[in-house]
Parts: sequence; structure tokens; C-alpha cells
Amino acid sequence: MSILSNATAYPVSDVNRVKRLHERGSYDRETVHAILDAAALCHIAYVVDGLPYCTPTLFWREGDRLYWHGSSASRMLRRQSEGEPVCVTVSHLDSLVLARSAFNHSVDYRSVMAFGHARVIDDPDEKARALAAMVGRFYPGRWATLRPATQQEIKAARVIGMDIEQASAKVRAKGIADDEEDYGLPIWAERIPVRTVLGPPEPCPRLVPGVERPETLGGYREGRALGDALREAHAATFPGSNPAKAFKPSV
Repeated sequence: MSILSNATAYPVSDVNRVKRLHERGSYDRETVHAILDAAALCHIAYVVDGLPYCTPTLFWREGDRLYWHGSSASRMLRRQSEGEPVCVTVSHLDSLVLARSAFNHSVDYRSVMAFGHARVIDDPDEKARALAAMVGRFYPGRWATLRPATQQEIKAARVIGMDIEQASAKVRAKGIADDEEDYGLPIWAERIPVRTVLGPPEPCPRLVPGVERPETLGGYREGRALGDALREAHAATFPGSNPAKAFKPSV
């Protein structure tokens, strides 16, 4: 299995090489990280006793390492503590595309597949730091303002880390792409943009009187794209973590 690599891109092999519509594929870290950092949820694929599983979970990135967490009783996390090979995927749906032919209907999207070996974080200090980073990845600075975590809470949580050994991004951002001879047909065609946006905050009805919304949550404002808020929060918490530029899908 040949592996190609350079300083700005992940190694390329038969494992992560984009085979279908390879022109949509990318292996550079900037593109991969931008897609990862705009996502809150990932899916982790793995094999247990010969059976395939795929588990959705929250995750975060620090440099070339991904982290996720769950209960110590989780079958997924118990298995991954042994250094099991896993595939972590994220995807964003950017538009629905209606063409003049059924076979040219499509969607614009961004996706990443990242490969590596998942290992449990056993060191108590590293584990506590990782749990704080998990909160900070979404809400910078919030961990320090919260009720301190108890030893039982930290013990009950399990944190998994995975160095990204190989990764590939795949992006479609071309909108309508009909066969040339079909453009003259009297058939409606359009691109319908799809965005995940934030709604108005809904304060807890049992807030202590006088407690106000922290200014650090200003990035989570009504009408803003979730991906933009997540990228901003990530950059604030991990300023030196191979920062990724925002990916703007084209029409």
C-alpha cells in the first residue's frame, strides 16, 4: 500500500484515497480541519466481535488529534480503550440541487473521513484537562465559571483520543450541473440552500434572580450559522491548534 504525504496534507493511501469523483477530494489539513471544526457531532465506525457499529457523539479537535467522551459503561469506549482502528466521519449538507434530469439531481455537501487508532485517556490530569477542553471547544472560558466537577463525575466519564493518521475531505459545491443539451428544456431547475442556524436563547426558568447571560456566549446569537459559531469557539479555545479558515460553499 503506497502512501503519499507532505507537510501540509495528510498521507494518502488506498485507505483514504477518494475513488469516486476524485476531483472532489482533498487531503490538505486546512480543508479537513475547517470541515471538522464546523461540526459538533461526528459518527465513529468500528468493529466489535466481527459486527460493524457506528456511534454518533460530540467531539473536538486539538491539532491533529480528535477527542470524544462517554460513559465508562459504553461498549464503544471499552473497546476503543485497546487502541482499536476507527473511522471518524462528519458531514454538512449545504444545498439541495434540482436539475432537469433525475440523474443530475444532487446535493452540495462537505464531508471528512478521518482514520486512526482510538485510545483511552487514563492519566487523571490529562483526562480532567480534556474534559475542560470539551466544554471550552463549544463555550470558551465556561469551565472555570461552573461548579467544580466531582471526582465521581470525572471517574464516570471516559475520554478517548485519536491521532489523525490519515484523512480525506470530499466537497461538492457546484450547484446545478445539467448535461449541456438539457439546458434548453422547459423544466424548472434550482438550488435550495440549506443552513443550520441558531434560534433565540431560552433561559432556564429556574435561574437565580440577577444572573445574566455571559458575554462569552455572544457568538451564539439568533440567526447565526451554527458552523460559524463553532469555528469561532474552537479558535478561541485552541488558538494554536492548526487554525482552519472558514469554508464558504459556492452557489
